[in-house]
Amino acid sequence: MFLFTNVTSIYMRERININVSAIDYENTSKAIISTLGNVEKMVHGENDFVVTDSEFAFGWHFYVVCVNKSLVERLSDQMGPDFEKIKGKGLEHKFLTWLSEKVSQKNLKVKLAIKEEMESSKFGIF
Repeated sequence: MFLFTNVTSIYMRERININVSAIDYENTSKAIISTLGNVEKMVHGENDFVVTDSEFAFGWHFYVVCVNKSLVERLSDQMGPDFEKIKGKGLEHKFLTWLSEKVSQKNLKVKLAIKEEMESSKFGIF
């Protein structure tokens, strides 16, 4: 029972799942990993994100970045009013905007979207 509780708590962490569409998986994933790694250092986090392998189709690489919501909350706390000024409704969208801006500064062709929103909209559920 104890083991089950620990395993459940690991998988029950709240995460922000971001779909990434990129022309260049190698460089975009490195840019995202570097950016999130710097956030971890800044807020004293560890193992707060995962980047999946990519699937290649139609000249694009598709993959997912899973970020612990607690990392984003600590980033928001650290940035204070500057985080609140970021365009977007709520924590997840503000973080998505922030991450998109950081990655686009590296001149990479990439599109980011909240995974759950993309999945619900493809079936006409809003």
